[in-house]
Amino acid sequence: MLITEMKAKETLASLTDGKKVFIINCEGCKEVHFPGKEAKEFQKELISTGRVTGTITTDYICNPDNMKLRLSKHMSEIEAADAVLVFSCGVGVQTISAYLEDKPVYAACDTYPLPGFQGVTPLEYQCDQCGECWLNLTGGICPITACSKSLVNGQCGGSKDGMCEVDSSMECGWERIQRRLAQIGRLDLLKCPTNVRNFATDEEVSK
Repeated sequence: MLITEMKAKETLASLTDGKKVFIINCEGCKEVHFPGKEAKEFQKELISTGRVTGTITTDYICNPDNMKLRLSKHMSEIEAADAVLVFSCGVGVQTISAYLEDKPVYAACDTYPLPGFQGVTPLEYQCDQCGECWLNLTGGICPITACSKSLVNGQCGGSKDGMCEVDSSMECGWERIQRRLAQIGRLDLLKCPTNVRNFATDEEVSK
């Protein structure tokens, strides 16, 4: 099982400040706790600013067919937005980010593990449930799972021809991140200082 916890309102405000936003809520599988009350309160405040182009509440956005069908009805609203704010686990955010290649997609939640059944997703996207979601700094590509070494401050320099030195069949996660940030015009994020990863976070929450 896992739990999604909404990021601090100050963090979300900084992500959406001055931007037109499209909001996606994934109430997902029953194995996921969704911060519904907190999300609704924040979204109500954001909607009152007149900068929300649309919202959608659905489930299983990690299912490609379901997600494309739902989003196809809202593409004009998405295109009118500067960014998409996703309230879901890390897998859902990565799914939306990969689909909306030219649009900044922000994670509104952190994901933590809980003991029990984890559910099954048919996708290649992974979430380490580390409680410190990095997706907003890396273009919606998780450096923890996309990089064999789980590096969060950039690539190690050991890649060759764009492939990982640990697994030659795996593309370097940080080269993917760089391409994605260039695609959405956010290479400036590579200059952002990154704190040392707190490996104790998910363990503490799981207790």
